[in-house]
This record gives sequence, structure tokens and C-alpha cells, in this order.
Amino acid sequence: MAPTIAFIGCGNMGSAILGGLLDATRTGGADAKIAHFIVNTKSPSSAQRLRDQFHADAARLDVRHGQNVQAMQDADVVLLACKPFLVAAILREPGVQSALAGKFVLSILAGTTPRQIAEYISPEGPQDSAPVIARAMPNVAARLGQSMTIIEADPTLSDEQAELLTWVFSQVGQVKHVAPEQFDAAGMLVGASMAMFTVPLDGLLDGCVVEGIRRPEALEMAAQVLSGMAALLKDGDHPAVLRESISSPRGCTIQGLMTLEREGVRAAFADGMINGTEHLK
Repeated sequence: MAPTIAFIGCGNMGSAILGGLLDATRTGGADAKIAHFIVNTKSPSSAQRLRDQFHADAARLDVRHGQNVQAMQDADVVLLACKPFLVAAILREPGVQSALAGKFVLSILAGTTPRQIAEYISPEGPQDSAPVIARAMPNVAARLGQSMTIIEADPTLSDEQAELLTWVFSQVGQVKHVAPEQFDAAGMLVGASMAMFTVPLDGLLDGCVVEGIRRPEALEMAAQVLSGMAALLKDGDHPAVLRESISSPRGCTIQGLMTLEREGVRAAFADGMINGTEHLK
């Protein structure tokens, strides 16, 4: 029988993952690895919002609030999807250690390692019935099934656990496994770079407005340009080769590129990645 999964916290990211899993399991096919869903939120208003959003799946979705321990107790798999600053208090609640004993815990909490989570659950040290903890980092495009999710490689997972972990996040986009020492940098790339890309995009749109193009029309065109660029990169085009293929002698493209180089834009983005990764560590 397919297991039950409990979401502890369900904000934007959690609800995106929940929606993807509900869509994937709605027909009840043989490949569905989750049968029932429990969601526990902090507030009654959040719980009601989720009931309204996913009312079509009410028969297999149990939405609660203020019942972290009971939700963990009633599930086979637990997904930690709360705000990272709340996790210590949640996992130190009386009864959590017993509720999670021997269970599979998935974390999407930025900057929180499986070791830290284990210490929150069991401050006195590892127990014989300690849960198995795995971590992943999706991004906000999960809402559209277009996430790039990284999963921390863990050879100690059983085949069944590794398969379930990959399946869960495959329902909201693509999945890539990375070594533990690469997780912070990869997490910064997939989780934060989308926000960083909005900075130059806003600048491009401002320039278009100055030149007489309405911002909504410029955004529509830019979005398609980004979609096309993504397709070319996925097809194997290296960014430098793509850049050179567009730049003609004495052309407008090379003039624009030279302006960016003079302003140190490339180094600024590199520093943004480095500083963000260091903050995660």
C-alpha cells in the first residue's frame, strides 16, 4: 500500500509540491508512490486557504493546523516545509522524537543540514529508532511543474527510500543529485539565482521603456527570449558560444556587452553566488 505523507508547513513552496503530487496521484495509477496526504499549518487561516485551493482532493487530503506531532504520528513520510527559523521549535516539541521514530523525513529547508535536524529531534544523541533524513532544494517554478530540484546524494538510503525521494520531486520538475559538499552552492543556484536574474531583467525593461516600449509588452518579449535561451542552453549551446554567435562586428550586441563588462556585471553576479553560498554555510 502506498504511504501517507505529512507536510509540516505548507507555504508557497510546500503548496507547489503538494499540488504536483496531488496531480500525479489523482488517477491512482500503479506508479503513484503516495496515497494519502496530511498537511499541518501554523494558523487556521492557512489551513482554510489550502482546503479551498485543493477542495477537489478533499477525500485524500487532511488539512489541519497546530497539530505537528499528530500529523507526524499519522504519516509514514514527513516533509519539512516550514520556515527554516521555525524548525528547531517544531522538532523540539514533546512527542516529536517518538512520532518520527524510524520514519523517512524529507527536508526542503535552506541552510539546515540533516545532521542539524537530527540534533533538533534527538538532542541527547542518535537513537536506535532515529528517522532517516534526506534533503532537497526545489525552486518556485515548482508551481508550474518546472522546478530544478537538487537532492543531496546519500548512499545510506535504501533503494526504496531513494526511489521515493526522487519520485516526489520529479512531480514538480527535473531532479539532479549532488554531493553533500556541493549542496550549498547548488542550492544557491537553483533556489536563489532566479531572483538574481530579475535584477538585469528589470534593467532591460527599464531601457525598453526609455526607448518607448510599454513595460508589459517588453516583459512579454523578454519572457519569450529567456524561454528560447533556456531551450538553446538545454540543447548544448555554451553561454560563451551563444554570446559570440549573436555578436556581429560593429553591431549593437557587442556594444551592449561591452557596456556590461565595463560595469563589472559578470564579477558582481559571481560574487552574489559566492556570498549567498557562504551565507548558507
